[in-house]
Formats: sequence, C-alpha cells, structure tokens
Amino acid sequence: MAFRCSRRLLNTMGSHCKLHYDNSLDVARRSFHILSNALHDQDIGDTQSFMECSILRKAGFSLMGTRGMCTSMLSSESSEGSFPSDLLSRKQVLTPERTIGKLQDLVIPVTNFQNEDKGMMVLAGDVFDVPIRKDIIHRVVRWQLAKRQQGTHSTKTISEVSGTGRKPWRQKGTGRARHGTLRGPQFKGGAVMHGPKPRSHAFKLNKKVRRLGLKIALSARAAEGKLLVFDDFELPSHKTKNIVSYVKQMEGTKKVLVVDGGPIDDKLKLATQNLHYVNVLPSIGLNVYSILLHDTLVMSRDAVNKIVERMNTPISR
Repeated sequence: MAFRCSRRLLNTMGSHCKLHYDNSLDVARRSFHILSNALHDQDIGDTQSFMECSILRKAGFSLMGTRGMCTSMLSSESSEGSFPSDLLSRKQVLTPERTIGKLQDLVIPVTNFQNEDKGMMVLAGDVFDVPIRKDIIHRVVRWQLAKRQQGTHSTKTISEVSGTGRKPWRQKGTGRARHGTLRGPQFKGGAVMHGPKPRSHAFKLNKKVRRLGLKIALSARAAEGKLLVFDDFELPSHKTKNIVSYVKQMEGTKKVLVVDGGPIDDKLKLATQNLHYVNVLPSIGLNVYSILLHDTLVMSRDAVNKIVERMNTPISR
C-alpha cells in the first residue's frame, strides 16, 4: 500500500518546523495535528503508522506518545517508491545474541533430506539449553569408555604354565643359584607375576550425572548450530548417493550422527552402511561419546520427543 500524502505538504512541514521549532513549541504542536489529520483522512492503518513516526522524528519532534503505535518498519530498500527515500531509516536492526545455559526453549526449523520446509519445532530448554560443564562431560566419557572395555586380558601364573616340575639341578655344589622349577618368572617361557586377569573395568557413576552429561552434549550441539531436526528419514531408494549428495550440501561437516526414534529404516540402513562418516543410532542408544565423536547431529521429531521424555522420567532408585 503506497503512502499517499502530498509532497508539498511534507516540504511545507519540513521548512515550517526548521524555522519555528526552536522559537515556538505551539507551532510545532499545531503542525503535528495538521499532519495527523492528513494521515487520518488517507485512512492509513497501523502498518503505515511508523511512517508518521519517521517523518516527525526527522522534523525533531518528541514521539513518546506515538511510539507505542509503531508496529512495522520501512527501510531505504523498501519497494514503496512513492515515499521519499531520504526520510526512511537506514539503521540496521541488530538482535542480541542468545545467552547459552539459561534453560530457555529453542525454536528450530524442521526439514528433510529433500530440504523441504516442514515447519518449526520447540526444543525443551531443560534438555537442549543447560549450562556447559566440561568436567561432567569428562566424567561421563571416562565412565562410558571404561564400561565398554572388555577386560579379557589374561596372563598365566606359575601353576598355569606348562613345563616339568623337576628340580633343574641339585641344591648345592654347582656354584649356580638354587632353583626348584623352570617355570618361574625369571626363566624364558615361565610365569608372569602379578599380571592382568580378566575383570571388569566399570565403575559406578550416579544416574543424575550420566543424564546431565547427555543434556550438556545435546546443548553444546544446539549452541553450535550443529543440531538438525528432520520430520522423517524417508528416502526414495536405498542408494548411497542419496546420503552422499545431502552431506555434500552441509558445509563444514565431517561426520554425521543420525538418530531415529524407533527401529532404523531398512533403506536408511543400507544407504549409510558403506559411509564411514555417517552413523545411525536409535534414540535409546544415543550417548555422550557418540555425540562428541560426530560434529553434526541429525535427529527426527520422534527421536527428540523420546529423548525429552527419557530425560524427564524419574530416576528409579
């Protein structure tokens, strides 16, 4: 909608204000009412009310009374060519950066492998916007790596080493050290003293700490902008080129972790099994070490909902 106002009226207003504003405030107020009546006659709605604010600010008026009416902004790049461009604001509007770790809900766009717009999704702030703590991440990763260690290392003691039990030489008279067996640790092929035996390397870590570590890892990826939410993981075919073409479009991505809510789709599993930089997990298997091992995290809507539900489930004692 074009701003229909007489240019002569604008010029008259500008010159009139410049000459008499400093001398007479009453003249300025009368001019303000003249322009307000002109705008009212042109039937301009709330969308055009910011033009009134810009013109009066240019003339030097105080707009405390009309500031609350401004609901839109025009710039010099606006397509409304009928309005003088020199009266439009050229100031760039900057939005403050979000502070991480304030437990604020995040709004993230939802897409798919075809880069289609699937709406928006709200991520719970108590899961995806918690304060970053490296010490918690370190403890959880150590616990996870220790727990997955097989611990099948084993050495043989003197009773397990094969060999004769005969005394190698007589006790006295040979000038050599006395020995009772050749299966001792000082002989070649003998036993190993205090060597490793099969055992578990796992140690206890509180469930609250483990849960907090997963929240911190998810929050770190969300803060870096490396968390993507897909509506679904449907592929046209099981060909690997479908995944390769999509990963190539992602700038600065080396390894991708795909997390689905339920069982992994067969097409997705076949399309990613030959790619060493793309791994697929169900939501129940999402863990801190896997998130840190990949620089980009791709989750489905179902996976996000299940992770939030999992994080809010009371801990069983």
